[in-house]
Parts: sequence; structure tokens; C-alpha cells
Amino acid sequence: MKKKMCVFALAAFVLGLMPFQVAPLMSPLCAFADSFNMKTGAWELTYTSTSSGTPFPPEMLEKMPPERRAKLEEAMKARSGQPKTRIHKGCITQTDLDQNKFLKAEGEKETDCAVKVLTKSTTKLVMERSCPAHGANFKISVDVKTPETVVGTIDGSVGSGQMHTDVKGQWLGESCDEIKDRH
Repeated sequence: MKKKMCVFALAAFVLGLMPFQVAPLMSPLCAFADSFNMKTGAWELTYTSTSSGTPFPPEMLEKMPPERRAKLEEAMKARSGQPKTRIHKGCITQTDLDQNKFLKAEGEKETDCAVKVLTKSTTKLVMERSCPAHGANFKISVDVKTPETVVGTIDGSVGSGQMHTDVKGQWLGESCDEIKDRH
């Protein structure tokens, strides 16, 4: 529907039926008119992450007792650069796809993070996510290989740490009946 509206608006502008002052108002709508070409339903997402530094805001570390902080920093140093894989099963709706919310972190509330879409097409999404309450900033890139498979990367900083995550997603089916996390 949005795509047809954009085509009509462009034609109206070219034919001189739409004032040029209105055309710039249409471009943000038309830029993201294409729906992301992923199937809705149950998905399995595999995240493989490596990190360095301490992924906690400095204010949080300052409030910790010194012995607890030392143990935490030692554990993070030992884990630094070591890949960690986790698998998440979730239900992705058309609303999640339209609003770019299908890679929301577990437990993340709508108001925790601000998202800025840099580019979006039917097969690629690049966005920035800023989460000031958690001291985190990320750049997320997702590529649709087929409507049933996606790959992506998440790069960013959390506290004084850096992280890189590779994401692989596989569509499991239309039904979300057995999925606990419904976004």
C-alpha cells in the first residue's frame, strides 16, 4: 500500500500535480516503504559474541564493593575475545518487522533504547541503537538471504567494553504456539 502511494506521489510530482514543497515530505515515507522480506512466525536466532573490556557503565562499577569489582573485572578479562554462543527462539510479527523491533534484546523495554534506521530495503536493514540507561551504543546490520534465513552483525560498546556479535536466523514455521517470547 505504501509503495503504491509513493509511486502515485512521484508521478503526481513529475506531472506537476503536486507542489514541489510537498515532495520532500513524501521521501521519508517512501524511503522505507518496502517491507522487510522475512516470514513472520517462529524464528530461531543464534548469536555468537566476542567482547573485550567491561560491559558495565562506570557508575555501576564505582558503586560495587572493591573485592566484587575486582572479581568481575578479572572474569571479564578471562572471557575477553572468547566467543560465546546463545540460541533464542522467538515469535516475530509483521509489526516487529515494520517497526524494526525483531532484534530487541531479551528484557529490553520499548523506552530503553532509541533506534535510528540508516538504510532499509526488502533485503537489508542497517540501524543504530542507543541505550543511554545501559551505557550502550550499537550498529546493527541484517541481511535477508531468503525469507526463511537471515544473517547479521551487531557491533558496539557497552560501558567500557566493546562487542561484536554474528547473528544467524532460521524460520521455524508460522505457528508461535510453543514460543514463550512473543516480543
